[in-house]
Amino acid sequence: MLRNIFKVIAIFIIGTVGGIFADQILWPYFIERPLFYEYRLEQSPVYITERKEVTIQENTALEESLEKVKGVVVGIKSEKKNGEVLQGSGLIITSDGLLVTLNDLLPIGSDFYFLLEGKWPSWQVLKRDVKNNLALVKVEASGLPTVAFADFNTIKIGERVFLMGVVFEESEATSTKTLLSQGLKTANEGIIKSFNKDFLQTNILEEKELKGSPLFDIKGDVVGLSLIDEMGKVSAISVKKIKDFVGF
Repeated sequence: MLRNIFKVIAIFIIGTVGGIFADQILWPYFIERPLFYEYRLEQSPVYITERKEVTIQENTALEESLEKVKGVVVGIKSEKKNGEVLQGSGLIITSDGLLVTLNDLLPIGSDFYFLLEGKWPSWQVLKRDVKNNLALVKVEASGLPTVAFADFNTIKIGERVFLMGVVFEESEATSTKTLLSQGLKTANEGIIKSFNKDFLQTNILEEKELKGSPLFDIKGDVVGLSLIDEMGKVSAISVKKIKDFVGF
C-alpha cells in the first residue's frame, strides 16, 4: 500500500516537472525553428481586440465631434451682377457674430447671404486678405456657439480630420433673392496627407460647393478652412494662417 502511494507521488512529481520543462524550455525552443515558425501563437488575438476597441472609440469621438461643431458652420450664397451664384460655407469664431470664410466666396459688388441656423442675418464685411483668400465678416447675431482652434504644433501627418459644410436645396420657385433656399449640413472625413504652416492637404474628395467649410480634427477643434480644386481634392488654409488673420 505504501509503495503504491510513493508511485503516485513520483508520477505526479515527474509529470509536473515534465510539464514545466515542456512549457518553459522545449516548446519555446521548437517554436523558433523554421518548420514551426508559422504556427507561433504569441498574443495576436489580444492585439486584434485592442485595435477594434480603438476603432470604436474613434468612431464615437467622431460622432460626438460632429454634434459639437454643427452649430458653428454657416452657409454662404453670393449672387454676382452677371447672375452667377456662388455657394460655400464659413466658420463662426465668436459668440457675438464674427465669422471667417474664403474671400473668393464674397466678390466685391455681389449680393451676399449668410444662412445661420435657418436665419439670414444682416452682415458687414470687416476686412479682406486677397493674397491669402480670407475674409472676416460680422453678422447681426449673439449667443452663438463656438469651438476651439487646434494647436498647429500638434498637427500630424495621417491625423484623422473631417469637414462640415452647408449645401443648398433648390426648387423652381427658389431664388437667391427671395431667400427660399434651404441649407443642409453635410460632412466628410479623411486624413491629413501633408501640411506646412500655410496649407494642409487631405485625401478627401468633395463638391466645390463645400469650399470654405471648416476642417476639424477628431476632437472637433478647427484645423483649417477648406479649398476644393477642379478635381474635387480638398486642401485647407491652415489654422495658423487663420489665427494670424483674425488676430487670435
